[in-house]
Amino acid sequence: MSATLLASALVLIIAVALFAIAVSTLYLNTYAWWDPKTQVRTSYSGLQSREGHSFSLIMPCRNEREEVMRATLAALLAQTHSRKEIIISVGHDDTETVEIAHRLAREFPAFVRVSVDVSERKNKPRQLNKALSLCRNSVVGVFDAESIAAEELLAHIDSVFTTKNADVVQGAVQLINYKDTWYSLRNCLEYFTWFRSRLHAHSRQGFIPLGGNTVFIKRELLTAVGGWDGSCLAEDCDLGVRLSTLRRKIVVAYSPQLVTREETPDSLSGLIRQRTRWSLGFMQVFAKGDWKALPSRRMRTIAWWTLMQQHFMALAGICIPIAIAAAIWGKFPLVVTLVTFLPLIPTLVTVAFDVCMLHEFGRDHKFAISWYDYFRLIAGTPLYQMVLAFAALRALFKFVRRDFAWEKTDHSGSHLAYLLPGAAEPARH
Repeated sequence: MSATLLASALVLIIAVALFAIAVSTLYLNTYAWWDPKTQVRTSYSGLQSREGHSFSLIMPCRNEREEVMRATLAALLAQTHSRKEIIISVGHDDTETVEIAHRLAREFPAFVRVSVDVSERKNKPRQLNKALSLCRNSVVGVFDAESIAAEELLAHIDSVFTTKNADVVQGAVQLINYKDTWYSLRNCLEYFTWFRSRLHAHSRQGFIPLGGNTVFIKRELLTAVGGWDGSCLAEDCDLGVRLSTLRRKIVVAYSPQLVTREETPDSLSGLIRQRTRWSLGFMQVFAKGDWKALPSRRMRTIAWWTLMQQHFMALAGICIPIAIAAAIWGKFPLVVTLVTFLPLIPTLVTVAFDVCMLHEFGRDHKFAISWYDYFRLIAGTPLYQMVLAFAALRALFKFVRRDFAWEKTDHSGSHLAYLLPGAAEPARH
């Protein structure tokens, strides 16, 4: 076989693989809009007249600012649901955050306690497991240090547990500081489609990588499965995989009025570290192989495809420049050159869909989306995808080296300004 023929075959394989990834992304991003019944099915249940469950809410914190922690705690204390306790989870070596946590607990002794993790290796799942041992109520929920929950969230979560006989309820998280940086708008929209559509598609398929925030699990079940994996960087995804293999009922619910509001990473390096951690965590979960215990070949195939996405993203980081260079400078048959541009079709359709979703994002959250925001969305898409590919490639190198050190995302509290009265102008239509 000639070198040209081998190169042509390689280029075709790369193009077809990238096309499959792009089509999969398009399907997941648009799932919630294919059928009007889907949006109804994925909404919250109506409120019940009586409270059926009690909640232990874990708030993991590390190297946090007091104003960020205080705002999150205030939102949890303001919940209309009366049966709740809040466990602020900290590490013993983070003395300043420990002091803040104890100070807040003294201010609200009836509702707030502090869990101090003394393990030598620090990460979020270890702090969560320590806090779990202190939880006393029937349902355990997790809210990150910068999470601002809607006042009626727990009441609606309680109703979902009751009316749908759920073992797990996954609520939605929405980043809101869309104007702060060039990548924040794209990051906010990514969360919008993830919790509005993609998670619902995964739930429908019977295999769901849980989100690590605004997720609620029956305490007895969580204890029975050993809590969170203390060595996994994507402890939320891992827990979702294990519960999926056990065929426990996981309900994903969405309402724009009940999302938990958060902020984007405050720097590009912070975004890369965050996405590296997530990608590396997915690679860990894939390597563990718990997904192989799913009951059907179809579900195992879906799990394989879902967990392999970060490997594919790393592959794309290598292959896209090669494919573009080959298409422009390579001396290939015309049909090969044309096939290299095949992934552009679903990619461009996805961008067009994202423009529509940006409008819906502004409408749902009362943000005035300007023409410049639409321009930023389109212009920033290629660079943002390059950042994600770089983070996945970085994660792959760390995985090969067995480097699973925790890279924490810093919280500056920039989203709090968007929650002030008058901060969000009514959207113009």
